Amino acid sequence: MRGFQPRCDWRFILLRFFDSIPAMPLKIDVLTLFPRMLDGFLAESILGKGIEAGLLAVNVHDLRAWTTDKHRTADDRPFGGGAGMVMKPEPVFAAIEQLQTPGCRRIYLTPDGVPLSSKLALELSEQQHLVLLSGHYEGIDQRIRDTLIDQEISIGDYVLTNGTLAAAVVIDALARFIPGVLGEEKSLTHESFSSKLLDFPQYTRPAEFRGMSIPEVLLSGNHAEIEKWRHARQLEKTRRVRPDLLT
Repeated sequence: MRGFQPRCDWRFILLRFFDSIPAMPLKIDVLTLFPRMLDGFLAESILGKGIEAGLLAVNVHDLRAWTTDKHRTADDRPFGGGAGMVMKPEPVFAAIEQLQTPGCRRIYLTPDGVPLSSKLALELSEQQHLVLLSGHYEGIDQRIRDTLIDQEISIGDYVLTNGTLAAAVVIDALARFIPGVLGEEKSLTHESFSSKLLDFPQYTRPAEFRGMSIPEVLLSGNHAEIEKWRHARQLEKTRRVRPDLLT
């Protein structure tokens, strides 16, 4: 009689193997005419620590590196006349075509894009590769938008001197949703917009300062009552400042 041969479950082995492979960090490529604007931003505070820990990778590129003339020209006058300059298609096409990867999301930062929100930031944090194009001057040649761009994002109803600042805001907003960047994931659930309510007041020591005392409920140790108080303050502030969030 032949000895018992244990059955090898290859599906189990493969699942264990793939589970043991560390997830690739989100890769972000930023295209801008002013790359040094992001130097300090990407090196400091929580975001800098997240990048240093390998939780995300951000590469900043000077668009002028893809120009072909001796003057490194990246913009020109608009057809039809008008004030300002428009970013030329040649360097942008060359840069994105070199940097893009299959399945990446190519994003143009512009005041006439869809508004950035916590929901959108979370969605972006779950991607594998983002290419962020920062607009400058009077914008970019429309053929870039028609052909290369997957999504257009605005950070608010106002205009900046250039889109590099907008790219920084998008990176910071999405990075906070990447596990490990904040350190304490619980803090994500107690912030403005996470539940369509603005944040509640925060206090720290000392309990009394220049005759101003903190609410007694925060010293009670009764967590249910503290949560009730915080929720009431959230509703109160949202009704006063952003009633549109309650509709």
